[in-house]
Amino acid sequence: MNIHEYQAKEILRKYAVPVPDGHVVYNSNSARDWAKRLGEGPWIVKAQIHAGGRGKGGGVKLARTPDEVKRLAVEMIGMTLVTHQTGPEGKTVKRVLVEKACNIEKEYYLSFLVDRGTSQVTLMASAAGGMDIEEVAANTPEQIFFESIDPLIGLAPFQARKVAFKLGLGAAQVKQAVPLLMNIYKMFVEEDCSLLEINPLVLTKEGNLLCIDAKLNFDDNALFRHRVIRDMRDYDEEDPNEIEASQYDLSYIALDGNIGCLVNGAGLAMATMDIIKHYGGEPANFLDVGGGATIERVTEAFKIILSDAKVKGILVNIFGGIMKCDIIATGVIEAAKQVGVKVPLVVRLEGTNVAKGKKLLAESGLNIVSADGMTEAAEKIVKAVQAAA
Repeated sequence: MNIHEYQAKEILRKYAVPVPDGHVVYNSNSARDWAKRLGEGPWIVKAQIHAGGRGKGGGVKLARTPDEVKRLAVEMIGMTLVTHQTGPEGKTVKRVLVEKACNIEKEYYLSFLVDRGTSQVTLMASAAGGMDIEEVAANTPEQIFFESIDPLIGLAPFQARKVAFKLGLGAAQVKQAVPLLMNIYKMFVEEDCSLLEINPLVLTKEGNLLCIDAKLNFDDNALFRHRVIRDMRDYDEEDPNEIEASQYDLSYIALDGNIGCLVNGAGLAMATMDIIKHYGGEPANFLDVGGGATIERVTEAFKIILSDAKVKGILVNIFGGIMKCDIIATGVIEAAKQVGVKVPLVVRLEGTNVAKGKKLLAESGLNIVSADGMTEAAEKIVKAVQAAA
């Protein structure tokens, strides 16, 4: 789960991590009023959407008077902000963060993430802050360094000092950086984060370290332990189909292709998307119905796929272990009857109750193309979609 920048900063404050004074607002009058409450300017007005690159898209601007804060809020609230992370369709801005500007001397990059390669939390940092970290990694990877953290010990003070010295901080700033890093790590673990990114962490001209932007992602499976964080979820920032899928415990991610995929198992779902691309098609989604899906869940999964106007064909690829092929077949039939299938549909079933599942599909009266393997299934759906184009 993702949250907005202003929400991330609220959590950081709770752990005594220095962030600028600011407040989120939903209209221009409140923006002007809060600028006055925050004290003497200048101020930064920042559009709040779940995407990076807001500054390049016109979503982060400097204001020198309260009236200018109001004007910028008027311009931003309601605008469609397009960044490299939103795609060309952009996202609608519904709130802005007004906060005190600071005198920046130097910018740094800082993040904590779960590293599956080491099965540890890794601290990643760079003195090249304020830039796209992907660009730094591609062009000057030597500017990025990593520190793996033993989960039994946690982030040790000597590791925090080592990172601070590698960033090139002076002695006074190292004394600030050590508790800052250790508090962030404590927050990362206690709040069940999967990613924390601060870009930039800045050194002000007054000699203070300050986190002026923050991105937090959380492990969905741990949200039951964090009701306050769970309530921070902004459904307006998510794909409606992904929201609907989450109500039925379906793992669904919308993509840009035109071949819908209904698969059980994340690995098989990835392989299905790969083989569709191998034969010249483009998957429209990742959808894993799970190992113990019910007829209702399968039916809803089918409806979600068909609700995507880009979908011109559907591939159902099921290997029945815990999930039985006849359950999938019944779900496909029920969904097809309720929604109506007007696009090519290819079904590959294998595993538990496969004969029963194929029999149900054959006797359904629906226009379903059967396939005996992944290769045949991918070839058939790609050819069918291309022929219908």
